[in-house]
Amino acid sequence: MTRVLIADDQALLRGSFRVLVDSAPGLEVVGEASDGVEAVAVALTRRFAPDVVLMDVRMPSMDGIEATRRICAASEVRVLMLTTFDLDEYVYAALRAGASGFLLKDTRPADLLTAIEVVASGDALLAPSVTRRLVAEFARLPTGPVTTRLDGITAREQEVLTLIARGLSNDEIAARLHLGIATVKTHIGRLLHKLAARDRAQLVIAAYESGLVGRTLPTPHAK
Repeated sequence: MTRVLIADDQALLRGSFRVLVDSAPGLEVVGEASDGVEAVAVALTRRFAPDVVLMDVRMPSMDGIEATRRICAASEVRVLMLTTFDLDEYVYAALRAGASGFLLKDTRPADLLTAIEVVASGDALLAPSVTRRLVAEFARLPTGPVTTRLDGITAREQEVLTLIARGLSNDEIAARLHLGIATVKTHIGRLLHKLAARDRAQLVIAAYESGLVGRTLPTPHAK
């Protein structure tokens, strides 16, 4: 069973999410939190031990982004951010804090359940549309110092990392580089290890913060 913690300051939404998650085979809600402080405390309590936290962005006492940063820094718990607001700064800040995915609250119930399973499996829910917003956000930001180094990353791995940052899927990367899908997955696995990245979302951040992907790259066209 995948254990889920729901963190949202609206009791009605928490209740709705609990009913939805508990109705899905293989998923169970192990706790709820009404603000960021409580979310951190519950997520890091061994008795609850969630695999995934459904985390609202805007909450009292401590917002979801700071709560995510603290949870990801202290554990292997995965965080799936949920928000009513489709704003670039939330996407970037959430992923930078360590979140493994970002969804709007009007997402279809079936898609939310799939997202929980994807994040719980260790992958990132980073759709090309979210990656495009990240591209736009980085293009808007002033060029800053390199904060991530790519020492030990091979030329081929840099190619793969660049395409990940542009929002391409594994299949699209394989086609672009004329590689087998298994080879692409191997390169991604090595990138995750070498860059100490939790998931694909963190690879996108690393590609930009290393300077590998410049500010003027075109917006990706991946579907």
